[in-house]
Amino acid sequence: MKKLSQKLEFGIKAGGNYSDFGDAGFSTDPLAGFHAGATIAFKVTNNFLIQEEFLYSQQGAKVLAGPLGSQEIKLSYVNVPILLKYRTNFGLFVEAGPQVSIKVKEDIAGFQDADFAKKVDFGVAGGIGFQSKMGLGIGARYIYGIEKVMENPSAVLGEFKNNNIQASIFYRF
Repeated sequence: MKKLSQKLEFGIKAGGNYSDFGDAGFSTDPLAGFHAGATIAFKVTNNFLIQEEFLYSQQGAKVLAGPLGSQEIKLSYVNVPILLKYRTNFGLFVEAGPQVSIKVKEDIAGFQDADFAKKVDFGVAGGIGFQSKMGLGIGARYIYGIEKVMENPSAVLGEFKNNNIQASIFYRF
């Protein structure tokens, strides 16, 4: 049996986000942001891994019109996805799994003293990418929100959810 340290992979990652709200009762456009953080993976076999990440992530949407006016809704989270990952010997990989996000900051005009977004958000992530033998890699992922964003949903705004596309570079030690 291999030592535990030989079965673990640690890494850092960073990249861009392109997020929007699904099922919103108002008109939106995607909002650009970034994500950055650390990863840890446990190698079940040489090709199959269970990976957990701890990422700071800027998400939200540009509101074009409606009850919230025209503004950017910026929500910052600590995302913690737990992904099942299959990586080929060549380095290509696919990954999928649940993600929990903890809100750390929100920037919405008219909501300074009240909570607009829930403190915890849930989603499902899926992605593809490539990791070189030296540990450097690239990846793309889509996170589909399954939890309503608003703390107190309203009929006017709808029960919208976070949706996010991430493009990343990473390095595994």
